[in-house]
Amino acid sequence: MNENTETILLGLESSCDDTAAAILRATPGAAPEILASIVKGQTDLHAAFGGVVPEIAARAHAEKLDLCVEEALTTANLTLADLDAVAVTAGPGLIGGVLSGVMVAKGLSAGLGIPLIGVNHLAGHALTPRLTDQVAFPYLMLLVSGGHCQFLIARGPEDFSRLGGTIDDAPGEAFDKTARLLGLPQPGGPSVQSEAAKGDAKRFRFPRPLLDRPGCDMSFSGLKTALLRARDALVAEKGGLTEQDRADLCAGFQAAVVDVLSEKTRRALDIYLTEIPTEPLLAVAGGVAANTAIRARLETDCGERGVTFTAPPLALCTDNAAMIAYAGLERFAKGAKDDMTLAARPRWPLDQTAPALLGSGKKGAKA
Repeated sequence: MNENTETILLGLESSCDDTAAAILRATPGAAPEILASIVKGQTDLHAAFGGVVPEIAARAHAEKLDLCVEEALTTANLTLADLDAVAVTAGPGLIGGVLSGVMVAKGLSAGLGIPLIGVNHLAGHALTPRLTDQVAFPYLMLLVSGGHCQFLIARGPEDFSRLGGTIDDAPGEAFDKTARLLGLPQPGGPSVQSEAAKGDAKRFRFPRPLLDRPGCDMSFSGLKTALLRARDALVAEKGGLTEQDRADLCAGFQAAVVDVLSEKTRRALDIYLTEIPTEPLLAVAGGVAANTAIRARLETDCGERGVTFTAPPLALCTDNAAMIAYAGLERFAKGAKDDMTLAARPRWPLDQTAPALLGSGKKGAKA
């Protein structure tokens, strides 16, 4: 990459159930500009199954990726000949979907004679604050999504230290499962948040897992089980759930998630602040970062510590290709690129030195 010239980069994302393509323009001395960001969801395809079906997701990606690229080019008023490089999610994620994206990217790279850049999906989320707000390293990142939840100190585009993460379900999975248990539509996060706004968070006191243990690791599987038991007790007592019962269950569940994330964030901040960053900052990204209750609590926690809080626009919280394009740009700017041996990876931890976290989510291992 020539630091003195404009770069047009295509990003592709297909790690779970969103097919996405985006075009990013990088101009020396200016903030990167998102020229197009196209996301095609698959909610309707998976609605009858209560979750993402990998085979259905992979087929949908294969059918939609080229259409997303075409729409992105049209939106940006560009052609394939204008592209300088293509970046693609190479993992972690559902392997069929990841493979679909990698193969399309390889085809474009070979056909156009442009560089190919493999991107870690988690790095896409973790670097989003640099795309949206041009934040400086090092910053603390809470990546909280449907398949992942972890605290990272971001020191460089490919330099991340994991402070802790979930040892079982990620919060997004717990929200989805809660929605299914209560008969709410998917995705579960928005549904549960909407119901919680009408409920009494004090009626049901759910557990706050792992708060009695030191460190930044989290657990949300037991919280979901506690909600199941509370629901079953109400059904046994009344023969069913009232609308208020459901709202109160959602409110109690969400309050527990917020409390866990808040306390673990405080502990992560304690560690991060020992590095004495000149402009301390906590960034939150991933689909669950769209939850307003979580955002509000974390922003308050940061304010009490004199730490800047930032979260991307809602459209960049969930999976998208603009973040992949930007993560690819960061690698490309340092001269990194891949060849046709680039492999799709179901697991790909950002911090290669940290011990593996237990369990796996709908996007792959808790990396």
